[in-house]
Amino acid sequence: MLGGQMPILVLKEGTSREQGKNAQKNNIEAAKAIADAIRTTLGPKGMDKMLVDSIGDIIISNDGATILKEMDVDHPTAKMIVEVAKSQDTAVGDGTTSAVIMAGELLKQAEGLLEQGVHATVIANGYRLAVNEAKKYLEEMALKAKDDKTLKLIAMTALSGKNTGLSSELLSDLVVKAIDAVAEERNGKIVVDTANIKVDKKNGGSVNDTQYISGLLIDKEKVHAKMPSIVKDAKIALVDSALEIKKTEIEAKVQITDPTKIQDFLNQESDTLKLMVEKVHKSGANVIFCQKGIDDIAQHYLAKEGIYAVRRVKKSDMEKLAKATGAKIVTNLDDLSKASLGVAERVEEKRISDDRMTFVTGCANPKAVSILIRGGTDHVVSEIERALNDAIRVVGITKEDGRYLPGGGAVEAELSLKIRNYANSVGGREQLAIEAFSKALEVIPRTLAENAGMDPINTLIQLKAEHEKGQKNNGIDFSINKTGDMNKAGVFDPLRVKKHALESAVEVSSMILRIDDVIASKKSSGGEGPGQMPGGMGGMGGMGGGMPPY
Repeated sequence: MLGGQMPILVLKEGTSREQGKNAQKNNIEAAKAIADAIRTTLGPKGMDKMLVDSIGDIIISNDGATILKEMDVDHPTAKMIVEVAKSQDTAVGDGTTSAVIMAGELLKQAEGLLEQGVHATVIANGYRLAVNEAKKYLEEMALKAKDDKTLKLIAMTALSGKNTGLSSELLSDLVVKAIDAVAEERNGKIVVDTANIKVDKKNGGSVNDTQYISGLLIDKEKVHAKMPSIVKDAKIALVDSALEIKKTEIEAKVQITDPTKIQDFLNQESDTLKLMVEKVHKSGANVIFCQKGIDDIAQHYLAKEGIYAVRRVKKSDMEKLAKATGAKIVTNLDDLSKASLGVAERVEEKRISDDRMTFVTGCANPKAVSILIRGGTDHVVSEIERALNDAIRVVGITKEDGRYLPGGGAVEAELSLKIRNYANSVGGREQLAIEAFSKALEVIPRTLAENAGMDPINTLIQLKAEHEKGQKNNGIDFSINKTGDMNKAGVFDPLRVKKHALESAVEVSSMILRIDDVIASKKSSGGEGPGQMPGGMGGMGGMGGGMPPY
């Protein structure tokens, strides 16, 4: 041992470690790579991505959250960026692509500052100050949503760019209708539980055949062919126990010595089931939805009484049926009474595509409704479902908050101007980070213009000039591919979506900036040589120079 020069091994053999500037650079590269991957999907003129999984299933989408969820991302920092899209989608349902692009751009701007010697903590503080200021300006810019016309325009903005084609007018009408139906007032506040809007899809027909159902659609058929296909003035019973003979809890054997007694035994079973059906009939119900099974003999007796029955209905559908029809879910048939029944104008079985489905329509004041999506192929129908879910969420949020903002990059262009002026009042090194934040905001209008085939630099210069003249609602009007007033063009975004996107972008970029050491344990599977990085991650920067397979 020469002068204590022997290396001390703290980490396990095969563990890789990136430190200091190298770690920061690799992390920023990974985040930028993810942002670049979905950048082309932003806006109404954005392109789609085709994702093929390991078993050959295809998803075609331009929904940021869907794309990132399906991508097989390996790099740890890239996974953090994917989390931004997930949290944005869970919280507000839209703006996922904007949030990810914004996070990537914030890190790109920070890279330049790090090279100039500005400390990562200073940049993170500057970003935090900037986003707090931006939220104040957003509150000032927000307009009040007064009527359904505004809600419809917000739905159309959310649907634009998705594969809804010429049907976005029809779809946005359906979304607003559904939101108005399920909105409730609690303690003077409007609450919209979008889980009460059931979206079903069936391929076949065209997108224009998509329909709103003032009631519910259950993807089940009646259990017996002799039952009526249509029941008018339906009295609906919801039962969550089985109409079957229960097996005994303890193991028991029944021995019959006399052959004549076999028929008695079978008759007794049949009588028990008949009694169950009588209880249903006595309550006045002519439709029964059962969460569990219905015995064949019980089906026969129900058909005899002219009762329409559906079995094995999902628990979530049972709850929605209760909200739509006003029925109470009963566990024991003895509790079934006239008071626990729900009502609907009609319950009918219809053939949609190759399946038979049960429609419960004409409910008096349904607090749960359905939308049935139609379209040419599975891929079209699935993308419209994703688009509709986004639209339902944003319209629900706007109905609750009653606040919205101009879209088309107008908000970001205005914020960029305001934050730049604010930076001058702060001073110190944080000023540089606030200016970087202001510059990062420009990525949204620039990308929108780029995706629409416009000249991004000229468009951005023009937009800045208009905002400096006080035209704060000006953004990119895609109908004419020029800048214009977003309020006149009817392009709107909910306030909550914009706020959440900025907050989550700043949070994740600050977290990534503050990482200066990445220690990765050796992966257990795969025979890596001693000199190799785990999982072929290329020195933790696997996403920098060429991303690993998504």
